[in-house]
Amino acid sequence: MNGDSVQIGDYRFECISGYGHAPEHMALSCPERKLLISGDMVLPRISTNVSVFAGEPESDPLGLFLMSLRRYETLPEDTLVLPSHGKPFTGLHERLAQLHEHHDEKLALTLKACTSEAVSAFQLVSVLFKRRLDSQQLTFALGEALAHLHFLWRAGDLVRVQGSDGIYRFQVDSDPEKARR
Repeated sequence: MNGDSVQIGDYRFECISGYGHAPEHMALSCPERKLLISGDMVLPRISTNVSVFAGEPESDPLGLFLMSLRRYETLPEDTLVLPSHGKPFTGLHERLAQLHEHHDEKLALTLKACTSEAVSAFQLVSVLFKRRLDSQQLTFALGEALAHLHFLWRAGDLVRVQGSDGIYRFQVDSDPEKARR
């Protein structure tokens, strides 16, 4: 659990739980060695996949992910990060800022896309991802698009409407009370 510690060899590691990428993701920090086994929560070059999945269709994984990243801000800047993908790196605080900036940019693009018309997650994919996607990448992209839509919907910046076709679409609404529904 978050805050627990485990002994690995001669060193004690503190557990830091994270959310948004998985139901619960545990990273391990060794303050004595300035070492973080980050797994998928903090990667050196890409943002981990943060998606709404069928098992939790009303979830806000992006909100959980961004909140979880704050837990790493107390670690020293020169912490050696051991990610599950990519090479080990230092510069943890800079990387955390980059991840927040990345998602801020995606949220701004999402808001802009939803300003003039109601947009589905599928329609948003081409706004957030400019390259051609294979079927596996499209699955991840749809989940990520929906995560960004849900974040803004939960924040009250978008309204969600289910069309006669059963598809949810999201749009900016100037009535803040309506947006919270």
